[in-house]
Formats: sequence, C-alpha cells, structure tokens
Amino acid sequence: MEQKITLEELRELFLSAEESNAARIVAVLVSVALTAVVLQLVRRRALREEYTPIWLGVAAAFLLVSLRFDLLRSLTRAIGAWTPSSTLFFLGELFLLAICLNFAVRLSRASVQLKNLGQELAILRARLDASIDEGPP
Repeated sequence: MEQKITLEELRELFLSAEESNAARIVAVLVSVALTAVVLQLVRRRALREEYTPIWLGVAAAFLLVSLRFDLLRSLTRAIGAWTPSSTLFFLGELFLLAICLNFAVRLSRASVQLKNLGQELAILRARLDASIDEGPP
C-alpha cells in the first residue's frame, strides 16, 4: 500500500530536519573570519568606517543564526518558506538589493558632483582665458 505525504507534512519534515554540526562549525568560523577581515580592511583604510557597522552587523547576524538555528527555523516558518537555506538565500538577496541601491544613490550623487565640478572648471578656464586675452592693465 502506497503512503502519500501532503505538502504540509513534507514542509514540516524539511523544517524539523537536524542541522549538521559540521555546517554549524563552518558557519561560526566564517562569521568570525568575516569580522576579522572587516576589521583588517578598516585598519588598512581599504574599507571606510561608515561601512563597518553594516558588515559587522552581517557577521553578527550570521554568528547568531549559526549558534541559534531555531531562530532561523522560526523565521522560515513565519515567512512561509520551505527550508532554512531558502530563507538565508532570500535574506541574502534582500541584503544585496539594499547594497546595490545604496551604491546607485552614491553613484548618482557623485555623477552630479562631477558634472558640477566640470562646469565650474569650464567657467574658471573661460574667465582665465578672458583675463589673459585682455592683457595687463
């Protein structure tokens, strides 16, 4: 006799699966390494201080999820996802979208500043050329 599993039972099976201790250890090590890399980049002035809280927050959230997998499962249930990995993937996509939007805003602002500087430079050159053409008083 064939036993059929409903979609809800299958989802619950995915959500109740045991997490791997090896995966947990790797996740903890990655979050600690990310923290070390961020601090090293700030120390070498390769990463500006304004971005440090964002990346340290990501590392802390990753560490929290690594140590408290039940929080990730609860979030997975709350958003209606099937697996914790799909929830992490979704949150990663949201984070990347926010980072891209942030950089688009900064790039737009820098573009406007560059245009304004170019216009000011052209005006200054025109004034300088006009004063040279007039000659000394």
